[in-house]
Amino acid sequence: MAHKSITVSEDAYEALEHMKEGKESFTDVILRLSRRNNARHLLAELARMEPNEDLASSVERVYRQRKRIRPREVKI
Repeated sequence: MAHKSITVSEDAYEALEHMKEGKESFTDVILRLSRRNNARHLLAELARMEPNEDLASSVERVYRQRKRIRPREVKI
């Protein structure tokens, strides 16, 4: 199998390293994560992350903003 080298930031490297399960390689982690494209998998990955106050504040702010939005009534 051919190999490619990529450059990632320290933060990205550490994030991938924390997502490794057992003896997974970085390739295995990237392939596993790339196959996960629904909310259930996203929530599972978020559950593994360390608490992040900035992320939590952003999510709460968007949630509050969405509660204030009212859909328009459409008459047909």
